Parts: sequence; C-alpha cells; structure tokens
Amino acid sequence: MDWGLKNRLASIIKPQNNRGVMLAVDHGYFLGPTEKLEMPRKTIAPLLKYCDSLMVTRGVVRTSVDASYPVPIVLRVSGGASIIGEDLSNEKITTSVKDAIKINASALAMSIFVGAKYEHNSLVSLGNLVNEAEEYGLPVLAVTAVGKELEKRDARYLSLSCRIAAEFGAHVVKTYYCDNFQKVVNSCPVPVIVAGGPKIPERDALALTYNAVKAGAAGVDMGRNIWQSQFPIPMIRAVRAIVHSNYNLNQAYEMFKKLCKEYPANNKPSQPFTGRPQNPQQQRPNQQKPNQQKPNQQRPQNPQKPQQKQQKPNPQKQQQRPNQQKPNQQKPNQQRPQNQQKPQQKPQQQKPAQQKPQQQKPAQQKPQQAKPQQTLQTKPESQPASAAQPKQ
Repeated sequence: MDWGLKNRLASIIKPQNNRGVMLAVDHGYFLGPTEKLEMPRKTIAPLLKYCDSLMVTRGVVRTSVDASYPVPIVLRVSGGASIIGEDLSNEKITTSVKDAIKINASALAMSIFVGAKYEHNSLVSLGNLVNEAEEYGLPVLAVTAVGKELEKRDARYLSLSCRIAAEFGAHVVKTYYCDNFQKVVNSCPVPVIVAGGPKIPERDALALTYNAVKAGAAGVDMGRNIWQSQFPIPMIRAVRAIVHSNYNLNQAYEMFKKLCKEYPANNKPSQPFTGRPQNPQQQRPNQQKPNQQKPNQQRPQNPQKPQQKQQKPNPQKQQQRPNQQKPNQQKPNQQRPQNQQKPQQKPQQQKPAQQKPQQQKPAQQKPQQAKPQQTLQTKPESQPASAAQPKQ
C-alpha cells in the first residue's frame, strides 16, 4: 500500500485504536432537503470538531463546509437515482477522481447494490473506481446499500455484500448493523464501519454504536441519528465516547443526558414544518368569530338608525350584486313588490323614502315596523354566510 493511501486512511480511521467517527451528511444526493439538513452549513458547522471525517457530496462541501477547518473529506462520487424514482440501485459514477483531488478528498465513497436490478453496473463501477483511485493514492469506501428493501439487513446478506466489496478492492466497507454482526466483520478482510440508518431514539442509537464496536466494527458513519436529534452535539460526543473512550451504553447515555443540560435543544429547522399548517387553522376560527359578533352589534343599531342604511345604498349594491346571483336570489324577490309601487323614487331614495313612511303613521306604523325587522334579520344572517365563504 502506497504511503499516500496509508496516510489518508489514517486520517479517517485513527491508528491509535483503529477506529473512527464519520459524520454522514450526503443524504441530499437522493433524499433532497432532508429534515434538519435543509441548511447544511448550519447543521455541519457545530459538529465538525467532534467527528474524525465528513462524508459529503462535492456540492455541499464547496458551499457549506469551512475550507479552513482541517476535516478529512470522504467524498460521495456515485448517484443518479432519487427516493421518488423506481429503483435506487440505478447509480453510476457522477464525480471524477480529478475533481476529488481538487477538493483534496481523503477517500472516495460509492454504493453497491448486491442482488438488486442494477447489481452488475454498481459492482463494475466499483472496480473501475478502485483502478483509477489507486493511481492517485486515494482509498475507496464501498457502501453496501440495500435501497428500499430494508428487510435485507441480516448477517447472511451483509456478509455477502461486504466480502464482495472487499474482493473488488474497496479499502473500507460501510454496512448496517444486524444480529450476529461479528460474522459480518470476521468475513470481511478490510475495516467495517456501521451506518446509523434512519432516526431512532438516542439510547437505541448509542446501543447500536456500542454493540457494533464490541462486535469488531472500526467505528460508525452516523448522520440522521446525530443531526436529527434535538441535541446533536451531546449525541455526537456520546457516540465518540463509545468509539474512542470505550464507554459502555449506560455511561454514554448518562453523558448524553448531562450534556443536554449544557446545550440548547435544536428545534429550529423543524419548526417551519410543524408551525405552517397550524397557524392558518388557528386564524380561521378567529376570523369567523368577529364576523359573527359584528352583525350582533349592528342589529340593535339598525332599527334605531334606518336613515344610515338608506344614505349608503350604492356601495352595498356593488357588494350585493355578485351575492344576488348565487346565494341572495330570494332578497330581490322580496324587494321587487316594494320597488314596483315606487318606481320613480329610486334615484331619490334619501329624501322621499323618509317622508312617505312619516305621512302614513296612523295606518302603517305596525306593519312597517314588522317589515324592516324581517329585512334586517335576514340581512345579517345572510351576510356572514357570504363573508365566510371567500375566507374558506
């Protein structure tokens, strides 16, 4: 093994104990803006000093990782399929070795899909990548991906995948933890690191780390179980204590709980997702309640001041024109017989409409009081219905 290749591997898997803590932040290449990784720079920056290496894509390393911080880069160079596609195994090499050298990557990472539809393409791509990377002293990390078929995570399948990756020349293999994991480690002649997988409770993730290291793993490549935690810094420090300080599960979890008191909870990236659907639901009933109270306040004012309604018919007619077509078709039918009796008084509604009810006081006081009450009662009852419909 060439000196340069040995030196790069030593920056990822520390020679003091042949273990390493890798922080995985390459999920966006097939998952897009994963929760808590929507803004990669804010997620990565506080965790850099606690990881031994960073697994990342070239797009994120150039835009979201501080180039002045000396963290070894394990560069993801494969891709071509997304989570909404038909088959995640349809991947190819997407980043050249020359570009990886420009980034000063310490290792290259790609996925293989043993038993999947595009198994042949992924294995041949691994062989070609190792051939080219060896010329520049770059180690290759092979990820034994299982796509969407998570049930394949057993010792028999993972042993097969890890051994094939090592046979094709991979210098490190990343795989999943499973029962009888020691069988997977013993059958693979190169270092094996364990993937964290989807988010699980913190104690369970620490138990996974402890059991994997105890079974012979060279460390972990953990992502979502660190930066999707409410306390990412205490979590990565507890993981590091297991890998490099030989903490057991109880010691690491007690350390995690103690550190949680020192660091604030990181809930900011997830607040927009929980808050946006709740705010409109809280505002809709609040908007409907004042609309129901307004007509209740106007009901006693309408019989006392009928002249105000007659002085402002024009702006209300413009608002009622679209309402007369759909919901208020019965209102014009009630007003038509009144308008037929007085067709000449329409332009002069302000003055003659007030004088005529005053002249007919002895005979028409009681029926006139009943009619405006009906119109006044029907108007506020129909107005909130029409006003509530556009809000919905």
